[in-house]
Amino acid sequence: MTAYVGSFALGCGFFAALAGAVLWWRVARRGHDVGLARQALLLMLLGAAAAFGALEWALLTDDFSVRYVAEHGSRATPAFYTATSLWSALDGSLLLWLLVLAGYALALGRRVPRGAAALHAWAMVVLCGIAVFFFGLSLFAGHAFDVVDPAPLDGPGPNPLLADHPAMAIHPPLLYLGFVGLAVPFAYALAALITGEAGAGWLRATRSWTLLAWCGLTAGIVLGAWWSYAVLGWGGYWAWDPVENASLLPWLAATALLHSSTVQRRRAALPAWNVALAASGFLLVCVGTFLTRSDVLASVHSFTASPIGPLLLGFLVVLLAVTAVLLVWRADRLGAPRPVGSPVSRGSALLVNNLLLLSLTGTVLIGTLFPLVAELVSGAELSVGPPYFDRMAVPIALALLVLMAVGPLLRWTGDSLVAAARRAAPAFAVGGVVVGVLGIAGVEGVSALLTFGLAAVVATTVVGEWIGVRSARDLVRGRRRHGALVAHLGVAVLAVGVAASSSYTTATEHRLAPGEEVVVQGVPVQLADLERTRGSGAMTTAAHLRIDGGADGFTSRLSYYPAHGMTVSNPAIRSGPTQDVYVTLLEVDEPATSALLRIAVNPLVTWIWAGGALMVLGAVIAGWPVRRRPRAGGAVPERQSESVAP
Repeated sequence: MTAYVGSFALGCGFFAALAGAVLWWRVARRGHDVGLARQALLLMLLGAAAAFGALEWALLTDDFSVRYVAEHGSRATPAFYTATSLWSALDGSLLLWLLVLAGYALALGRRVPRGAAALHAWAMVVLCGIAVFFFGLSLFAGHAFDVVDPAPLDGPGPNPLLADHPAMAIHPPLLYLGFVGLAVPFAYALAALITGEAGAGWLRATRSWTLLAWCGLTAGIVLGAWWSYAVLGWGGYWAWDPVENASLLPWLAATALLHSSTVQRRRAALPAWNVALAASGFLLVCVGTFLTRSDVLASVHSFTASPIGPLLLGFLVVLLAVTAVLLVWRADRLGAPRPVGSPVSRGSALLVNNLLLLSLTGTVLIGTLFPLVAELVSGAELSVGPPYFDRMAVPIALALLVLMAVGPLLRWTGDSLVAAARRAAPAFAVGGVVVGVLGIAGVEGVSALLTFGLAAVVATTVVGEWIGVRSARDLVRGRRRHGALVAHLGVAVLAVGVAASSSYTTATEHRLAPGEEVVVQGVPVQLADLERTRGSGAMTTAAHLRIDGGADGFTSRLSYYPAHGMTVSNPAIRSGPTQDVYVTLLEVDEPATSALLRIAVNPLVTWIWAGGALMVLGAVIAGWPVRRRPRAGGAVPERQSESVAP
């Protein structure tokens, strides 16, 4: 029964999305009343929610007659991870995608920006068209609600890597909040091309939506790094995995859009550039969705191969073609190129910022797709590893730190080079002192030292801007700017954590018997005892540890899951403000008389999580809506939200 309810709900959502596209098209062309079009959006959301709820109910009630439950459910899986397993595999994750997409569509449809009714109607046509495709994908190519007869008595459960950390409950939903959210600026960009209104109006209409998507992506990426660090047992948090890169690419495009949109609003420049950036953000989301759901690249995150992959590729090609045709058709409406400002101005700094971000995007995209292209062209199986990404990305990241330090100090109207240098000199002096002190203290590594120095420059610039604030009212009025400064500070803190942990980690392997102790980087680690247990779904060996003379409580586990043929090693981590002690159980001899442990001391890893939190906080501050005071005539303008380029 549940399977039929879910399929029926998907069908209702599909036809509601189709009706929504037609009705909003009528609104755009003939100015019809929007009431019926909004009702279609509500029905679309109800269809997505009903399908999502039906599969969740089937999972929680162990209804193994539903194919998805038979393949990914298990009676032994705790209820929390049973619930989150809905988005742990391909067909279920599409339902989460649909739920978020329908929620965005309804929220966007209920609020028409002032002076942008035509833009809004065409944007809704595009958004409903996207919903038609994804509803159709889940309904006709997905298999979540296929019926299994006879139904098995139990299932294998979700992938063990996805059922061992609470971040699984919020990491994918946050990423989807960001991925799907970028459909809004994409829809408005196409609407701007269709109507020929490529001025700053569509940017104002999408500013808060773009910032919301950026927040979701930022939080999702940082939480994903935390999950990788805490679950996989390899000691790192970012491996330039293809699917990790797939989440980074649209984030880079969204970051570039948030910055360059400021230039168009202030200088009426870069209209074509911003349209292309808004389109590329969602197109890169589609690239990542294809990579994740087609099994064309090896990744710990990717789903199995299915017919959905080729359909996603076709959808991507159609979107690319439509965007390219509209850009060529409306090239005359985008206006002649206008200067962003003098060479030494904030507009020029933001343009260089965009060029660097796009260079980094291209670098990551080429490295991610190169193995696939090489295999298609020559049949050779090649791979692109972290050395390529590190070598190419680090110089660009350092240059971006320089711009984050200098950009806020420049004026929109322009500066002389001497005046700009005088204004930036104190911050760079602080950075130079930091590098000098660290060098005298024996800290080595050119890239790491440069990162520490530039991060100090950014922090000094931010603090200097805050010192100049005269009152709390100035803070509120300038919340967009100050939110951006908080986000910049977060980037600097995160950069320090990445540089320190990647340059100065110490890791060794030791075989210890219970009661034995080893000292790594001045930290004593003792193996207290070994314990073996056999549960209903896994056979587990636990190494109980004492770290730095503390009491028991740190445990590293090595678990084998017969149903999946998979061994998972969960580390023991003692985190601190200056370093993490990270212990991974690699193997245990028979009959559990000794264990091989990998013991690592990772400096400043917590700074990465703190920096990510500051970035999100800065975006929230920048985009927090405020109710404006009534005008002199007594009219109260509608509530608007503002955002800023972080």
